[in-house]
Amino acid sequence: MDKNNLIYDALIVGGSYAGLSAALGLGRARRKVLVIDHGMPCNRQTPHSHNFLTQDGSTPAEISALAKAQVSAYPTVQIMNDTVAGVSGENMGFAVSLADGGLVRAKKIIFATGIQDLMPDIPGFKESWGISVIHCPYCHGYEYSDQPTGLLLNGDAAFDFGQVIRNWTDQLTIFTNGVSTLSSAQTAELQLLGIMLNEIPIKSVSHTDGHLTGVTLSNEDQVPLAAMYARLPFKQHSQIPVDLGCGLNALGYLEVDDMQRTTVAGIFAAGDNASPFRSVAGAVAAGAKTAAMLNHDLIMGK
Repeated sequence: MDKNNLIYDALIVGGSYAGLSAALGLGRARRKVLVIDHGMPCNRQTPHSHNFLTQDGSTPAEISALAKAQVSAYPTVQIMNDTVAGVSGENMGFAVSLADGGLVRAKKIIFATGIQDLMPDIPGFKESWGISVIHCPYCHGYEYSDQPTGLLLNGDAAFDFGQVIRNWTDQLTIFTNGVSTLSSAQTAELQLLGIMLNEIPIKSVSHTDGHLTGVTLSNEDQVPLAAMYARLPFKQHSQIPVDLGCGLNALGYLEVDDMQRTTVAGIFAAGDNASPFRSVAGAVAAGAKTAAMLNHDLIMGK
């Protein structure tokens, strides 16, 4: 397919799990699809993916390579290593400019661009993110069962998430990284569960190739840890959907309806940019659903 002389049924921005899953569904619907991806997935540091049926324990790179091979078997699907620089136009007539200077046209667009985590200024944290500094117990918790574990969080979120993490280990310390905003009742309830609370700010994270050995606090105390959970602030990895008028919800995710449509006609979103449920399995499911909904809209002339 010549990208310069073809109007694609769908252009997918982002070729990780949600994007490739959407491409697979649309390829099987015999749609002309172009996937644009720059090859930098957010989980590229993560050593293994879990809680994904048939792929439990595989590396993200292995899953991605297999997905690309299977998607590429469909002749109407093309995958391109590039970056989208801008989008103009409207439903059924979008023009997409690429970083290499190219221009492609598409009837519909799917943004599967993910989010960008905003790392705290703690030495060693970024290097360990996705390895032993983690966000999801369902993705990573089993491997750290019954081991000394930290939770970098404060307030109501720490109270809720701390009780969840307690399911995997009874050696849990909540690091509020400053004065605790937990209520006295919440603190007492956590203490009854054996969850420790530490208000001293974290100075640094100690690790070997991303694998935690502990944290050093601002008073130079050292706390041994095998893992630490964190819920980080984030921003949309791509600003283009917002520039096009796509709305964000109160949590900062792209607002979508039950059909994965954004607030702009003809533009869909799938994966981490539109959902707080971050997992490979969740992204694949969202991509498959988006493909079906987009194809339905094309059939119905919407």
